[in-house]
Amino acid sequence: MLTGSMLKQAVISGANNICSQKERINDLNIFPVPDGDTGTNMSMTISEAVKAVSACESDNAGEVAKVIASAMLRGARGNSGVILSLLFRGFSKGLEGKEQASGKDLVKALGLGVDAAYKAVMKPTEGTILTVAREAFEEGAKAVKKTTDPAEVWAIVCKAAQESLDRTPELLPVLKKAGVVDAGGKGLLVIFEGMLSFIQDGKMIEYSAQEFNTDSSSDDVFRNAAAEFDEVINFTYCTEFIVGRDASVTTSPLKLRAYLETIGDCVVVVDDDEIIKVHVHTEDPGKALQRGLQYGQLLTVKVENMRQQHEQQKAENEKRQEKVKLEVAAPEEEIGFVAVASGEGLTTLFTDLGCTHVVSGGQSMNPSTDDIYEAVMATPAKTVFVLPNNKNIIMAAEQTAKIVEDREVIILPTKTIPQGISAMLSFDPDSDAVINKGAMMDAFANVSTGQVTFAARDSEFGMKKIKEGDIIGLDNGKLTVADKSPKKALLKLAKTMIDKDSEFVTLIYGAGISEQDAQETYDELILKYGENVDINMINGGQPIYYYILGVE
Repeated sequence: MLTGSMLKQAVISGANNICSQKERINDLNIFPVPDGDTGTNMSMTISEAVKAVSACESDNAGEVAKVIASAMLRGARGNSGVILSLLFRGFSKGLEGKEQASGKDLVKALGLGVDAAYKAVMKPTEGTILTVAREAFEEGAKAVKKTTDPAEVWAIVCKAAQESLDRTPELLPVLKKAGVVDAGGKGLLVIFEGMLSFIQDGKMIEYSAQEFNTDSSSDDVFRNAAAEFDEVINFTYCTEFIVGRDASVTTSPLKLRAYLETIGDCVVVVDDDEIIKVHVHTEDPGKALQRGLQYGQLLTVKVENMRQQHEQQKAENEKRQEKVKLEVAAPEEEIGFVAVASGEGLTTLFTDLGCTHVVSGGQSMNPSTDDIYEAVMATPAKTVFVLPNNKNIIMAAEQTAKIVEDREVIILPTKTIPQGISAMLSFDPDSDAVINKGAMMDAFANVSTGQVTFAARDSEFGMKKIKEGDIIGLDNGKLTVADKSPKKALLKLAKTMIDKDSEFVTLIYGAGISEQDAQETYDELILKYGENVDINMINGGQPIYYYILGVE
Protein backbone atom coordinates (compact mmCIF):
# COMPACT_ATOMS: atom_id res chain seq x y z
CA MET A 1 0.00 0.00 0.00
CA LEU A 2 1.07 3.58 -0.67
CA THR A 3 1.25 5.86 2.37
CA GLY A 4 0.98 9.65 2.32
CA SER A 5 4.72 9.97 2.89
CA MET A 6 5.44 7.63 -0.02
CA LEU A 7 3.10 9.61 -2.30
CA LYS A 8 4.83 12.79 -1.22
CA GLN A 9 8.28 11.43 -2.06
CA ALA A 10 7.04 9.96 -5.35
CA VAL A 11 5.72 13.33 -6.51
CA ILE A 12 8.99 15.05 -5.52
CA SER A 13 10.87 12.40 -7.52
CA GLY A 14 8.58 13.04 -10.51
CA ALA A 15 9.12 16.79 -10.19
CA ASN A 16 12.90 16.35 -10.06
CA ASN A 17 12.75 14.19 -13.15
CA ILE A 18 10.89 16.71 -15.29
CA CYS A 19 12.87 19.68 -13.94
CA SER A 20 16.01 17.86 -15.04
CA GLN A 21 14.64 17.18 -18.52
CA LYS A 22 12.52 20.27 -19.16
CA GLU A 23 14.80 21.67 -21.89
CA ARG A 24 14.70 18.38 -23.76
CA ILE A 25 10.90 18.49 -23.57
CA ASN A 26 10.84 22.14 -24.65
CA ASP A 27 12.83 21.18 -27.74
CA LEU A 28 10.03 18.83 -28.83
CA ASN A 29 7.82 21.82 -29.62
CA ILE A 30 7.65 21.70 -33.40
CA PHE A 31 6.29 25.15 -34.24
CA PRO A 32 9.12 27.66 -34.71
CA VAL A 33 7.45 30.45 -32.72
CA PRO A 34 8.84 31.10 -29.22
CA ASP A 35 6.09 29.79 -26.95
CA GLY A 36 5.21 28.96 -23.36
CA ASP A 37 7.53 25.94 -23.46
CA THR A 38 5.79 22.76 -22.38
CA GLY A 39 8.62 21.42 -20.23
CA THR A 40 9.02 24.70 -18.39
CA ASN A 41 5.29 25.09 -17.74
CA MET A 42 4.86 21.51 -16.50
CA SER A 43 7.97 21.65 -14.29
CA MET A 44 6.91 24.97 -12.74
CA THR A 45 3.41 23.62 -12.12
CA ILE A 46 4.52 20.47 -10.29
CA SER A 47 7.24 22.41 -8.45
CA GLU A 48 4.46 24.25 -6.63
CA ALA A 49 3.31 20.87 -5.31
CA VAL A 50 6.84 20.13 -4.07
CA LYS A 51 6.85 23.36 -2.07
CA ALA A 52 3.47 22.54 -0.55
CA VAL A 53 4.14 18.90 0.40
CA SER A 54 7.51 19.80 1.87
CA ALA A 55 5.58 21.62 4.59
CA CYS A 56 2.96 18.86 4.94
CA GLU A 57 3.58 16.50 7.89
CA SER A 58 0.61 14.22 7.29
CA ASP A 59 1.09 10.55 6.38
CA ASN A 60 -2.51 10.29 5.17
CA ALA A 61 -2.55 9.60 1.42
CA GLY A 62 -5.80 11.49 0.87
CA GLU A 63 -4.60 14.56 2.75
CA VAL A 64 -1.29 14.62 0.90
CA ALA A 65 -3.08 14.24 -2.46
CA LYS A 66 -5.33 17.19 -1.56
CA VAL A 67 -2.31 19.39 -0.77
CA ILE A 68 -0.65 18.40 -4.05
CA ALA A 69 -3.77 19.09 -6.12
CA SER A 70 -4.45 22.46 -4.52
CA ALA A 71 -0.88 23.67 -5.02
CA MET A 72 -0.76 22.51 -8.63
CA LEU A 73 -4.10 24.11 -9.47
CA ARG A 74 -2.91 27.48 -8.18
CA GLY A 75 0.52 27.11 -9.73
CA ALA A 76 -0.68 25.85 -13.13
CA ARG A 77 0.97 27.59 -16.09
CA GLY A 78 0.08 27.18 -19.73
CA ASN A 79 -2.32 24.63 -21.16
CA SER A 80 -0.01 21.71 -20.39
CA GLY A 81 0.35 22.85 -16.77
CA VAL A 82 -3.41 23.18 -16.34
CA ILE A 83 -4.01 19.70 -17.79
CA LEU A 84 -1.32 18.30 -15.47
CA SER A 85 -2.98 19.95 -12.47
CA LEU A 86 -6.35 18.48 -13.46
CA LEU A 87 -4.86 14.98 -13.68
CA PHE A 88 -3.55 15.35 -10.13
CA ARG A 89 -6.83 16.84 -9.00
CA GLY A 90 -8.19 13.39 -9.82
CA PHE A 91 -5.77 11.96 -7.26
CA SER A 92 -7.23 14.30 -4.66
CA LYS A 93 -10.78 13.11 -5.38
CA GLY A 94 -9.88 9.45 -5.84
CA LEU A 95 -7.85 9.18 -2.65
CA GLU A 96 -10.14 11.32 -0.50
CA GLY A 97 -10.53 9.82 2.99
CA LYS A 98 -7.92 7.11 2.42
CA GLU A 99 -5.04 6.56 4.83
CA GLN A 100 -3.21 4.48 2.23
CA ALA A 101 -3.70 3.81 -1.46
CA SER A 102 -3.71 0.55 -3.38
CA GLY A 103 -2.90 0.18 -7.05
CA LYS A 104 -6.64 0.11 -7.71
CA ASP A 105 -7.04 3.43 -5.88
CA LEU A 106 -4.27 5.01 -7.96
CA VAL A 107 -5.85 3.92 -11.24
CA LYS A 108 -9.30 5.12 -10.16
CA ALA A 109 -7.78 8.48 -9.21
CA LEU A 110 -5.98 8.74 -12.55
CA GLY A 111 -9.25 8.00 -14.34
CA LEU A 112 -11.00 10.83 -12.51
CA GLY A 113 -8.17 13.14 -13.55
CA VAL A 114 -8.40 12.05 -17.18
CA ASP A 115 -12.16 12.76 -17.20
CA ALA A 116 -11.60 16.23 -15.74
CA ALA A 117 -8.84 17.03 -18.23
CA TYR A 118 -10.91 15.99 -21.26
CA LYS A 119 -13.88 18.05 -20.05
CA ALA A 120 -11.70 21.13 -19.59
CA VAL A 121 -10.55 21.12 -23.22
CA MET A 122 -13.17 22.43 -25.64
CA LYS A 123 -11.91 20.38 -28.60
CA PRO A 124 -9.67 17.57 -27.31
CA THR A 125 -7.00 16.55 -29.80
CA GLU A 126 -5.79 12.97 -29.85
CA GLY A 127 -2.06 12.44 -30.05
CA THR A 128 -1.41 14.78 -27.13
CA ILE A 129 -0.95 14.54 -23.36
CA LEU A 130 -4.67 13.71 -23.11
CA THR A 131 -4.22 10.56 -25.18
CA VAL A 132 -1.17 9.46 -23.22
CA ALA A 133 -3.00 9.92 -19.89
CA ARG A 134 -6.15 8.17 -21.09
CA GLU A 135 -4.43 5.14 -22.59
CA ALA A 136 -2.20 4.80 -19.53
CA PHE A 137 -5.33 4.77 -17.37
CA GLU A 138 -7.07 2.21 -19.58
CA GLU A 139 -4.16 -0.22 -19.31
CA GLY A 140 -3.97 0.41 -15.59
CA ALA A 141 -7.69 -0.43 -15.29
CA LYS A 142 -7.02 -3.79 -16.93
CA ALA A 143 -4.02 -4.44 -14.68
CA VAL A 144 -5.91 -4.03 -11.38
CA LYS A 145 -8.01 -7.07 -12.27
CA LYS A 146 -4.85 -9.14 -11.72
CA THR A 147 -2.94 -7.17 -9.08
CA THR A 148 -3.53 -4.24 -6.74
CA ASP A 149 0.12 -3.76 -5.77
CA PRO A 150 0.87 -0.02 -6.32
CA ALA A 151 4.34 -0.65 -7.72
CA GLU A 152 3.21 -3.31 -10.20
CA VAL A 153 0.21 -1.27 -11.32
CA TRP A 154 2.15 1.99 -11.71
CA ALA A 155 4.83 0.17 -13.71
CA ILE A 156 2.10 -0.95 -16.15
CA VAL A 157 0.71 2.61 -16.27
CA CYS A 158 4.18 3.93 -17.18
CA LYS A 159 4.71 1.25 -19.82
CA ALA A 160 1.35 2.07 -21.38
CA ALA A 161 2.16 5.80 -21.28
CA GLN A 162 5.43 5.14 -23.13
CA GLU A 163 3.70 3.06 -25.79
CA SER A 164 0.98 5.69 -26.19
CA LEU A 165 3.60 8.44 -26.49
CA ASP A 166 5.39 6.45 -29.20
CA ARG A 167 2.13 6.38 -31.16
CA THR A 168 1.46 10.13 -31.01
CA PRO A 169 3.20 10.82 -34.37
CA GLU A 170 0.73 8.44 -36.03
CA LEU A 171 -2.18 10.48 -34.66
CA LEU A 172 -0.74 13.92 -35.42
CA PRO A 173 0.88 14.26 -38.87
CA VAL A 174 2.79 17.39 -37.82
CA LEU A 175 4.63 15.33 -35.20
CA LYS A 176 5.44 12.63 -37.73
CA LYS A 177 6.75 15.16 -40.23
CA ALA A 178 9.00 16.70 -37.58
CA GLY A 179 10.12 13.29 -36.32
CA VAL A 180 9.15 13.95 -32.69
CA VAL A 181 6.62 12.81 -30.09
CA ASP A 182 4.15 15.06 -28.29
CA ALA A 183 5.88 17.35 -25.79
CA GLY A 184 3.06 17.31 -23.20
CA GLY A 185 2.81 13.53 -23.36
CA LYS A 186 6.57 13.24 -22.89
CA GLY A 187 6.41 15.54 -19.87
CA LEU A 188 3.69 13.42 -18.29
CA LEU A 189 5.65 10.22 -18.89
CA VAL A 190 8.77 11.74 -17.32
CA ILE A 191 6.77 12.66 -14.19
CA PHE A 192 5.15 9.22 -14.00
CA GLU A 193 8.55 7.53 -14.39
CA GLY A 194 9.99 9.69 -11.62
CA MET A 195 7.15 8.62 -9.38
CA LEU A 196 7.67 4.95 -10.33
CA SER A 197 11.31 5.10 -9.32
CA PHE A 198 10.29 5.80 -5.73
CA ILE A 199 7.13 3.67 -5.61
CA GLN A 200 8.89 0.62 -7.06
CA ASP A 201 12.44 0.86 -5.70
CA GLY A 202 12.32 3.55 -3.03
CA LYS A 203 14.81 5.48 -5.14
CA MET A 204 14.36 9.24 -5.30
CA ILE A 205 15.39 10.77 -8.64
CA GLU A 206 17.52 13.78 -7.81
CA TYR A 207 17.46 17.01 -9.77
CA SER A 208 20.26 17.21 -12.32
CA ALA A 209 20.47 20.03 -14.85
CA GLN A 210 21.11 18.79 -18.37
CA GLU A 211 24.58 19.33 -19.66
CA PHE A 212 25.22 21.26 -22.87
CA ASN A 213 24.93 19.00 -25.88
CA THR A 214 28.36 18.91 -27.51
CA ASP A 215 26.78 17.51 -30.67
CA SER A 216 24.69 20.65 -31.20
CA SER A 217 24.57 22.20 -34.63
CA SER A 218 26.39 25.44 -35.39
CA ASP A 219 23.08 27.30 -35.10
CA ASP A 220 22.57 25.82 -31.62
CA VAL A 221 26.01 27.06 -30.65
CA PHE A 222 25.16 30.48 -32.09
CA ARG A 223 21.93 30.59 -30.09
CA ASN A 224 23.65 29.77 -26.82
CA ALA A 225 26.51 32.16 -27.40
CA ALA A 226 24.15 34.95 -28.36
CA ALA A 227 21.78 34.34 -25.46
CA GLU A 228 24.25 34.08 -22.60
CA PHE A 229 27.39 35.79 -21.41
CA ASP A 230 29.77 35.19 -18.54
CA GLU A 231 29.24 36.87 -15.18
CA VAL A 232 32.60 38.56 -15.75
CA ILE A 233 32.01 40.80 -18.77
CA ASN A 234 35.31 41.27 -20.60
CA PHE A 235 33.86 43.34 -23.46
CA THR A 236 30.99 45.82 -23.41
CA TYR A 237 29.13 45.31 -26.66
CA CYS A 238 27.31 42.20 -27.85
CA THR A 239 27.42 42.59 -31.62
CA GLU A 240 25.39 40.48 -34.02
CA PHE A 241 24.98 40.92 -37.74
CA ILE A 242 24.14 39.04 -40.90
CA VAL A 243 26.02 39.63 -44.14
CA GLY A 244 24.46 38.86 -47.50
CA ARG A 245 27.39 37.20 -49.27
CA ASP A 246 28.86 38.85 -52.35
CA ALA A 247 29.38 36.04 -54.87
CA SER A 248 32.53 37.71 -56.16
CA VAL A 249 34.25 37.58 -52.75
CA THR A 250 36.19 34.34 -52.36
CA THR A 251 37.80 35.07 -48.99
CA SER A 252 36.94 32.39 -46.45
CA PRO A 253 34.72 33.39 -43.48
CA LEU A 254 37.34 31.64 -41.34
CA LYS A 255 39.50 34.73 -41.81
CA LEU A 256 36.65 36.88 -40.51
CA ARG A 257 36.44 34.63 -37.46
CA ALA A 258 40.19 34.88 -36.90
CA TYR A 259 40.07 38.68 -37.08
CA LEU A 260 37.11 38.94 -34.67
CA GLU A 261 38.98 36.83 -32.13
CA THR A 262 41.67 39.53 -32.04
CA ILE A 263 39.17 42.24 -31.04
CA GLY A 264 36.80 40.32 -28.77
CA ASP A 265 35.55 37.02 -27.42
CA CYS A 266 32.51 34.69 -27.64
CA VAL A 267 33.00 34.65 -31.39
CA VAL A 268 30.60 32.60 -33.47
CA VAL A 269 30.60 32.70 -37.28
CA VAL A 270 28.07 30.56 -39.14
CA ASP A 271 27.86 30.66 -42.93
CA ASP A 272 26.15 29.10 -45.92
CA ASP A 273 26.02 29.97 -49.62
CA GLU A 274 23.88 33.08 -49.06
CA ILE A 275 24.73 34.61 -45.70
CA ILE A 276 27.30 34.87 -42.93
CA LYS A 277 25.87 35.11 -39.40
CA VAL A 278 28.18 36.70 -36.83
CA HIS A 279 28.20 37.08 -33.05
CA VAL A 280 31.04 38.71 -31.07
CA HIS A 281 31.59 40.52 -27.78
CA THR A 282 33.87 43.50 -28.40
CA GLU A 283 34.76 47.05 -27.35
CA ASP A 284 34.59 48.30 -30.95
CA PRO A 285 31.51 47.10 -32.89
CA GLY A 286 32.47 49.38 -35.78
CA LYS A 287 35.59 47.36 -36.53
CA ALA A 288 33.58 44.13 -36.60
CA LEU A 289 31.01 45.63 -38.96
CA GLN A 290 33.66 47.11 -41.25
CA ARG A 291 35.38 43.76 -41.58
CA GLY A 292 32.01 42.09 -42.25
CA LEU A 293 31.36 44.56 -45.11
CA GLN A 294 34.32 43.05 -46.95
CA TYR A 295 32.17 39.96 -47.54
CA GLY A 296 28.98 41.65 -48.74
CA GLN A 297 26.11 43.87 -47.63
CA LEU A 298 24.86 44.02 -44.05
CA LEU A 299 21.32 42.61 -43.85
CA THR A 300 20.74 43.00 -40.10
CA VAL A 301 22.73 44.60 -37.29
CA LYS A 302 22.17 44.46 -33.53
CA VAL A 303 24.51 46.01 -30.95
CA GLU A 304 23.68 45.81 -27.24
CA ASN A 305 25.51 47.17 -24.21
CA MET A 306 25.94 44.08 -22.02
CA ARG A 307 27.13 45.99 -18.96
CA GLN A 308 24.00 48.10 -19.06
CA GLN A 309 21.84 45.00 -19.67
CA HIS A 310 23.50 43.26 -16.75
CA GLU A 311 22.71 46.15 -14.42
CA GLN A 312 19.13 46.35 -15.68
CA GLN A 313 18.66 42.62 -15.19
CA LYS A 314 20.00 42.85 -11.65
CA ALA A 315 17.60 45.68 -10.91
CA GLU A 316 14.66 43.77 -12.42
CA ASN A 317 15.53 40.64 -10.42
CA GLU A 318 15.70 42.66 -7.22
CA LYS A 319 12.37 44.31 -8.08
CA ARG A 320 10.78 40.91 -8.72
CA GLN A 321 12.03 39.58 -5.41
CA GLU A 322 10.57 42.62 -3.65
CA LYS A 323 7.15 42.13 -5.26
CA VAL A 324 4.45 42.91 -2.73
CA LYS A 325 1.47 40.58 -2.66
CA LEU A 326 -1.69 42.33 -3.81
CA GLU A 327 -4.22 42.92 -1.07
CA VAL A 328 -7.71 41.53 -1.37
CA ALA A 329 -10.24 44.26 -2.19
CA ALA A 330 -13.90 44.17 -1.21
CA PRO A 331 -16.20 43.81 -4.26
CA GLU A 332 -17.88 47.22 -4.06
CA GLU A 333 -17.97 48.35 -7.71
CA GLU A 334 -20.13 46.69 -10.35
CA ILE A 335 -17.54 45.75 -13.01
CA GLY A 336 -13.73 45.53 -13.04
CA PHE A 337 -11.07 44.25 -15.38
CA VAL A 338 -7.87 42.20 -15.23
CA ALA A 339 -5.69 41.78 -18.31
CA VAL A 340 -2.51 39.84 -19.04
CA ALA A 341 0.22 41.67 -20.94
CA SER A 342 3.96 42.17 -21.00
CA GLY A 343 5.79 45.40 -21.76
CA GLU A 344 5.60 48.78 -20.06
CA GLY A 345 3.68 50.37 -22.93
CA LEU A 346 1.03 47.65 -23.05
CA THR A 347 0.68 47.63 -19.28
CA THR A 348 0.04 51.38 -19.33
CA LEU A 349 -2.38 51.04 -22.23
CA PHE A 350 -4.56 48.41 -20.56
CA THR A 351 -4.50 50.40 -17.33
CA ASP A 352 -5.62 53.52 -19.21
CA LEU A 353 -8.40 51.49 -20.84
CA GLY A 354 -9.78 50.62 -17.41
CA CYS A 355 -7.99 47.51 -16.14
CA THR A 356 -7.46 47.60 -12.39
CA HIS A 357 -4.58 45.15 -12.63
CA VAL A 358 -2.39 43.96 -15.48
CA VAL A 359 -0.75 40.60 -14.79
CA SER A 360 2.73 40.38 -16.24
CA GLY A 361 2.91 37.59 -18.79
CA GLY A 362 2.37 36.46 -22.34
CA GLN A 363 4.23 34.34 -24.86
CA SER A 364 6.99 32.29 -23.16
CA MET A 365 5.98 33.87 -19.81
CA ASN A 366 2.68 32.26 -18.87
CA PRO A 367 1.38 33.48 -15.49
CA SER A 368 0.05 30.92 -13.06
CA THR A 369 -3.55 30.47 -12.02
CA ASP A 370 -2.60 31.98 -8.67
CA ASP A 371 -1.13 35.09 -10.34
CA ILE A 372 -4.46 35.71 -12.07
CA TYR A 373 -6.44 34.78 -8.95
CA GLU A 374 -4.50 37.31 -6.89
CA ALA A 375 -5.22 40.07 -9.41
CA VAL A 376 -8.92 39.17 -9.53
CA MET A 377 -9.22 39.24 -5.73
CA ALA A 378 -7.46 42.63 -5.67
CA THR A 379 -10.02 44.08 -8.08
CA PRO A 380 -12.84 45.79 -6.12
CA ALA A 381 -15.72 44.64 -8.29
CA LYS A 382 -18.67 42.27 -8.08
CA THR A 383 -18.02 41.09 -11.64
CA VAL A 384 -14.44 40.84 -12.91
CA PHE A 385 -13.69 40.37 -16.60
CA VAL A 386 -10.37 38.63 -17.31
CA LEU A 387 -8.60 39.06 -20.66
CA PRO A 388 -5.82 36.42 -21.07
CA ASN A 389 -4.65 37.85 -24.42
CA ASN A 390 -2.85 34.61 -25.24
CA LYS A 391 -4.27 31.20 -26.17
CA ASN A 392 -1.89 29.42 -23.79
CA ILE A 393 -3.19 31.41 -20.80
CA ILE A 394 -6.93 30.93 -21.33
CA MET A 395 -7.11 27.59 -19.47
CA ALA A 396 -5.27 28.98 -16.43
CA ALA A 397 -7.69 31.90 -16.38
CA GLU A 398 -10.66 29.53 -16.59
CA GLN A 399 -9.37 27.63 -13.55
CA THR A 400 -9.27 30.93 -11.67
CA ALA A 401 -12.98 31.42 -12.24
CA LYS A 402 -13.64 28.10 -10.49
CA ILE A 403 -11.87 29.00 -7.25
CA VAL A 404 -13.13 32.57 -6.75
CA GLU A 405 -16.15 32.54 -4.45
CA ASP A 406 -17.15 36.08 -3.49
CA ARG A 407 -17.43 37.64 -6.98
CA GLU A 408 -18.33 36.59 -10.50
CA VAL A 409 -15.43 36.04 -12.89
CA ILE A 410 -16.02 36.20 -16.64
CA ILE A 411 -13.24 35.00 -18.92
CA LEU A 412 -13.15 36.73 -22.29
CA PRO A 413 -11.07 34.24 -24.33
CA THR A 414 -8.90 36.82 -26.07
CA LYS A 415 -5.97 35.10 -27.76
CA THR A 416 -3.96 38.20 -28.70
CA ILE A 417 -3.19 41.70 -27.49
CA PRO A 418 -5.15 43.42 -30.33
CA GLN A 419 -8.20 41.33 -29.41
CA GLY A 420 -7.87 42.46 -25.80
CA ILE A 421 -7.56 46.12 -26.83
CA SER A 422 -10.63 45.89 -29.06
CA ALA A 423 -12.64 44.24 -26.27
CA MET A 424 -11.73 46.97 -23.78
CA LEU A 425 -12.56 49.74 -26.27
CA SER A 426 -16.05 48.29 -26.74
CA PHE A 427 -16.90 48.36 -23.01
CA ASP A 428 -19.95 50.48 -22.18
CA PRO A 429 -19.99 51.67 -18.55
CA ASP A 430 -23.74 52.32 -18.80
CA SER A 431 -24.55 48.68 -19.63
CA ASP A 432 -24.56 45.65 -17.33
CA ALA A 433 -22.12 42.74 -17.34
CA VAL A 434 -24.25 40.49 -19.57
CA ILE A 435 -24.64 43.08 -22.32
CA ASN A 436 -20.99 44.06 -22.10
CA LYS A 437 -19.86 40.46 -22.33
CA GLY A 438 -21.76 40.02 -25.60
CA ALA A 439 -20.51 43.31 -27.05
CA MET A 440 -16.90 42.66 -26.08
CA MET A 441 -16.99 39.11 -27.48
CA ASP A 442 -18.38 40.42 -30.76
CA ALA A 443 -15.75 43.15 -30.90
CA PHE A 444 -12.66 40.97 -30.53
CA ALA A 445 -14.09 38.26 -32.80
CA ASN A 446 -13.66 40.68 -35.71
CA VAL A 447 -9.97 41.35 -35.02
CA SER A 448 -7.21 39.74 -37.07
CA THR A 449 -3.76 39.65 -35.53
CA GLY A 450 -0.37 39.65 -37.19
CA GLN A 451 2.82 38.98 -35.25
CA VAL A 452 6.45 39.38 -36.26
CA THR A 453 8.96 37.43 -34.22
CA PHE A 454 12.01 35.19 -34.61
CA ALA A 455 12.15 31.48 -35.33
CA ALA A 456 12.98 29.64 -32.13
CA ARG A 457 13.97 26.50 -34.01
CA ASP A 458 14.58 25.20 -37.51
CA SER A 459 11.39 24.50 -39.45
CA GLU A 460 9.82 24.58 -42.90
CA PHE A 461 7.54 27.17 -44.46
CA GLY A 462 6.00 25.82 -47.64
CA MET A 463 8.98 24.61 -49.60
CA LYS A 464 11.37 26.98 -47.84
CA LYS A 465 13.50 25.96 -44.89
CA ILE A 466 13.48 28.35 -41.94
CA LYS A 467 16.54 28.57 -39.75
CA GLU A 468 16.56 29.35 -36.07
CA GLY A 469 16.84 33.13 -35.69
CA ASP A 470 15.12 33.99 -38.99
CA ILE A 471 12.37 36.62 -38.86
CA ILE A 472 8.89 35.19 -39.34
CA GLY A 473 5.40 36.64 -39.63
CA LEU A 474 2.19 35.03 -38.40
CA ASP A 475 -1.29 35.78 -39.72
CA ASN A 476 -3.71 34.76 -36.95
CA GLY A 477 -1.21 32.20 -35.73
CA LYS A 478 -0.41 30.78 -39.16
CA LEU A 479 3.14 31.14 -40.37
CA THR A 480 2.82 33.25 -43.51
CA VAL A 481 6.03 35.26 -43.95
CA ALA A 482 9.75 34.64 -43.60
CA ASP A 483 12.32 37.40 -44.10
CA LYS A 484 15.62 38.78 -42.87
CA SER A 485 14.31 41.96 -41.20
CA PRO A 486 11.34 42.75 -38.91
CA LYS A 487 10.30 45.73 -41.05
CA LYS A 488 10.14 43.75 -44.30
CA ALA A 489 8.32 40.90 -42.59
CA LEU A 490 5.75 43.32 -41.13
CA LEU A 491 5.10 44.99 -44.49
CA LYS A 492 4.67 41.61 -46.19
CA LEU A 493 2.31 40.55 -43.41
CA ALA A 494 0.30 43.76 -43.75
CA LYS A 495 -0.12 43.06 -47.47
CA THR A 496 -1.75 39.70 -46.72
CA MET A 497 -3.98 41.06 -43.95
CA ILE A 498 -5.18 44.52 -44.98
CA ASP A 499 -7.91 44.48 -47.64
CA LYS A 500 -10.74 46.66 -48.93
CA ASP A 501 -12.91 45.79 -45.91
CA SER A 502 -10.29 46.83 -43.34
CA GLU A 503 -11.10 49.98 -41.36
CA PHE A 504 -8.72 50.15 -38.41
CA VAL A 505 -5.10 49.06 -38.08
CA THR A 506 -3.02 49.15 -34.91
CA LEU A 507 0.76 48.79 -35.12
CA ILE A 508 2.39 47.83 -31.80
CA TYR A 509 6.18 47.79 -31.72
CA GLY A 510 8.18 45.90 -29.15
CA ALA A 511 11.34 46.20 -27.08
CA GLY A 512 13.55 45.03 -29.95
CA ILE A 513 12.53 47.90 -32.26
CA SER A 514 13.87 51.45 -32.04
CA GLU A 515 11.52 54.42 -32.23
CA GLN A 516 13.12 55.42 -35.53
CA ASP A 517 12.61 51.98 -37.09
CA ALA A 518 9.03 51.89 -35.87
CA GLN A 519 8.33 55.33 -37.33
CA GLU A 520 9.75 54.29 -40.71
CA THR A 521 7.54 51.19 -40.71
CA TYR A 522 4.51 53.24 -39.70
CA ASP A 523 5.22 55.81 -42.43
CA GLU A 524 5.30 53.05 -45.07
CA LEU A 525 1.97 51.69 -43.82
CA ILE A 526 0.48 55.18 -44.03
CA LEU A 527 1.85 55.62 -47.54
CA LYS A 528 0.35 52.34 -48.76
CA TYR A 529 -2.92 52.14 -46.83
CA GLY A 530 -3.48 55.52 -45.11
CA GLU A 531 -6.08 56.80 -47.58
CA ASN A 532 -8.58 54.06 -46.78
CA VAL A 533 -7.59 52.82 -43.33
CA ASP A 534 -7.20 54.51 -39.94
CA ILE A 535 -3.72 53.49 -38.70
CA ASN A 536 -2.43 54.02 -35.14
CA MET A 537 0.95 53.18 -33.64
CA ILE A 538 1.68 52.16 -30.04
CA ASN A 539 4.99 51.64 -28.26
CA GLY A 540 4.09 48.38 -26.51
CA GLY A 541 7.58 47.52 -25.28
CA GLN A 542 6.65 43.83 -25.45
CA PRO A 543 9.33 41.13 -25.58
CA ILE A 544 9.39 38.28 -28.15
CA TYR A 545 7.38 40.13 -30.80
CA TYR A 546 9.09 42.85 -32.82
CA TYR A 547 5.71 43.96 -34.12
CA ILE A 548 2.07 43.11 -33.42
CA LEU A 549 -0.48 44.16 -36.03
CA GLY A 550 -4.19 44.42 -35.29
CA VAL A 551 -6.58 44.68 -38.24
CA GLU A 552 -10.34 45.32 -37.92
